[in-house]
Amino acid sequence: MPSLLRRFRSDQRGNIAIMAAGGMLLAVCCAALGVDIGTISADRRKTQSTTDLGAIVAASNLTNATNAATAVVTQNNYPANSLVSVELGTYTANAALAPAARFVTPPVGAANAARVKLLTQTPLYFSHFFTGQNNFQIKTSAIATTSSMASFAIGSRLASVNNGFLNSLLGGMLGTTLSLSVMDYNSLLSARIDALTFLSALATRVNLTGVSYDTLLNSNIKVGDILAAALTTQQATNGAGAATTALQSVVSAASSLTTKILPGSLLDLGPYNSSQVGQAKIGISLSLLDLLKATAGVANGNSQIATGVSLGLPGIASASVIANVGAQPTGTSWITVGSAGASVHTAQTRILATINLLGTAPASVVSLKAYVEVASGTATLNNITCGYPTMNTSTVTLGVTPGIIDAWIGDVSNADMSNFSTKPNPPALKIVDLGLVSVNARAHAGMGNTTPTPVTFSYADITAQTKKTVTSTNFTSSLTSSLLNDLVVNVNVIGLGIPIPGLGPLVVGIIGGATSSIDQLLSMVLSGLGVGIGQADVWVSGIRCGGAVLVN
Repeated sequence: MPSLLRRFRSDQRGNIAIMAAGGMLLAVCCAALGVDIGTISADRRKTQSTTDLGAIVAASNLTNATNAATAVVTQNNYPANSLVSVELGTYTANAALAPAARFVTPPVGAANAARVKLLTQTPLYFSHFFTGQNNFQIKTSAIATTSSMASFAIGSRLASVNNGFLNSLLGGMLGTTLSLSVMDYNSLLSARIDALTFLSALATRVNLTGVSYDTLLNSNIKVGDILAAALTTQQATNGAGAATTALQSVVSAASSLTTKILPGSLLDLGPYNSSQVGQAKIGISLSLLDLLKATAGVANGNSQIATGVSLGLPGIASASVIANVGAQPTGTSWITVGSAGASVHTAQTRILATINLLGTAPASVVSLKAYVEVASGTATLNNITCGYPTMNTSTVTLGVTPGIIDAWIGDVSNADMSNFSTKPNPPALKIVDLGLVSVNARAHAGMGNTTPTPVTFSYADITAQTKKTVTSTNFTSSLTSSLLNDLVVNVNVIGLGIPIPGLGPLVVGIIGGATSSIDQLLSMVLSGLGVGIGQADVWVSGIRCGGAVLVN
């Protein structure tokens, strides 16, 4: 027996057959696993492609993202329940952030991206003998973001043009003398130039070619050069005409000015700021008058503007105005380009109007001081909906908050006007002085709301440069009427406080009779400075729909 075992151990006949049998079994198993692995790999690629497409479609239609992604899933022959989730979020394209940190859900502000997750199964043909499972689960995820942007602005419209008043006001803000006619102002209002062409002309004029927009916008540049660049653009775009002639007059008047401003306070190109001048491709249309008013407002630099006003308004004998335009909020501009969340602001503005009203005996003249402060108004880009496949169904929605109004009839001083750190709280003003008899008056009115009002612009509105007005929800009457509702009038005789019957009501009646004229005066002054009484005008000047792109 031992010898039989020894012979068996030492016998090498048939080894190859045994090894071949074992190798065949291993090869069959590997082939079987290879079939399953290949099937899993192919199905994973197909599922990932569907997930990628679903994310792109969802990001392209953020307001209906889940339905859009579901349609993609079913069209690719997957059951609808394969779609695990569609998450809206905010994607920030910042290389300094880790890839996992660039997409945040829920979104910060308005969503600009979507993450789609799918869960599918692929059958196991051979591997189930080893795993005990008949199917293998495939989990895929994709993130896509949109590159939709819009350019928009905030300001005020000029309901009517008075050349003498605007010449004095805008000339005072610029630090020069203007002599434009009503026709000149109307031509400037209707003439438009492209903002990027204007910036290219400005870069050429100040020898800053080959730099980024950011460098140009943050350079101190003379007001005269900015207006001259606008003229160059106007001539190249629209040729000769009334607007060109009017702007030539302004440029000539400003040629000797040494005042410098940052063009970035006028325009902010947002994501295009890092591009080289001349390389950005987005349409931004500018009204020459809007550009002139914005330039004058920034150039003013908190300096007081004093001017007489002659508007021929009923009930007003004469009027003079002192105006101060404060700085815009830091880092903001009058017009901007950006995606959801971008904002523009007006500047805080103060006016003090000294108004002599035509009265009747014994109060033949009533002298008022009307002080109005308008806080910074804001417009924020809430949403861009890009129309597919045609752009004419695209819309842009802004959230608009007019500047809060604070108004007084009282003895406001010039020093009060210049101190933007505190609000005036003036004493009563002597509005009638008859020697031994005087009438003092004081009133205060505040109006405004802090809740933004959504305003939607259609594609037709955008192409037509339509301005839309948002009125404060608690601005329910004229400003002067609101002041009259709070007016406290005291009649004094030789300072003893002895009342004279009928004089107080007479004075109130004189002011009430001039309510409409006082409102028109205040409105004209403020609109010339770029703000409105309890109102904000906004417009969208361009939209760019770059489509959704995969980012993860």
